[in-house]
Amino acid sequence: MENGTVAAVEKAAAQVLDYTNVDQAIILVTEQGMSIGLKVVAAVLIFVVGRWLAKLVTNLARKAFQKTGMEDTLEKFLCNMLSAVLLVVVIIAAIGALGVQTTSLLAVLGAAGLAIGLALQGSLSNFASGVLIVAFRPYKVGDFIEAAGVAGTVKEVQILTTIIHSPDNKKILVPNSQIMAGTIINYSANDTRRLDMIVGCSYGDNLDEVRQVLNELVASDERILKDPAPTIEVVALADSSVNFVVRPWVNSGDYWAVHFHLHEQVKKRFDAAGLNIPFPQRDVHVYQQRPGS
Repeated sequence: MENGTVAAVEKAAAQVLDYTNVDQAIILVTEQGMSIGLKVVAAVLIFVVGRWLAKLVTNLARKAFQKTGMEDTLEKFLCNMLSAVLLVVVIIAAIGALGVQTTSLLAVLGAAGLAIGLALQGSLSNFASGVLIVAFRPYKVGDFIEAAGVAGTVKEVQILTTIIHSPDNKKILVPNSQIMAGTIINYSANDTRRLDMIVGCSYGDNLDEVRQVLNELVASDERILKDPAPTIEVVALADSSVNFVVRPWVNSGDYWAVHFHLHEQVKKRFDAAGLNIPFPQRDVHVYQQRPGS
C-alpha cells in the first residue's frame, strides 16, 4: 500500500512539473493576458463609441422633434427616455464584449429590477406621474404654475421630477408624484386673466364720483381689455369704508404690470380728486363717573 501511494504521489508530482513548465506558463499567461486585454479594450471602445452614438442619436431625435413643432415638455421627456434606453443598451453590449453571458445577465437584472422596483416604489410613482404629465399636459414648459406647495415657471419636465424656477429665481425640483397627487393651478393656461381689486372710500365721499374716477382710470390703461368689460361696483359697506370691487380683464402676460400700476394710480387719482381712502378707526366714548353715583 505504501509503495502504491508513493508511486501515485510521484506520478502526480511529475504531471504538475510537466504542466508548470516555465516556458509553457509564460505562454499561457501571455495568451490569457492578451485575450483579457483585448476584451477590455473592446469593451471600453464599445462603451465610449456607444455613448457618443447615443448622444448623436438623441440630438438627431431632438432636432426631428423640433421640426415637427412638438412641445418642449414632450420633446425633453422623450429625449431623456431615449438617452436612458440607449445608455442601457451600450452598457449591456460592453459587458457582453467582456465575455459575460448577457442572457444570464438580463435574467439576473430582471430579478434584481423586481427587487429594486419594490424598494423604489416612490421613484416608480414619480416615473408614472411623469408619464401622466406628458400624456395629459396639465402644464408645459414656460407655464407659471402653483403645485405641491410651490409656485414658479416650469423649466423642464424630467423622468422623475419637474424643475420649477421661483419668481425670485430659485431652482426647485418637485417630485412628479407630489404634483399629480395635489391641486395644480396653471396661471398660464388661458390667454386672459381677471384682476381683482378692492378699493375703499370714505362714507363721506360721493359714490358716483368715486365710480367715475375708477372708470376713467381703467379706461385710460390700454393694457386693460374692453371685452370682457370691467366690473366696478360697490361690494361691501365695511366698518370704516365703502368698498368697491374693481375687476378688469388683461392678457396673462400683463397681469402683474397692470396690478402694480393700477394700485398706484388709484392712490394718486383719489388724492387729486380729494377722495379719501380710509384706514381702520374706532370711535372712543369717554364717560365721567360722578362721585357717589
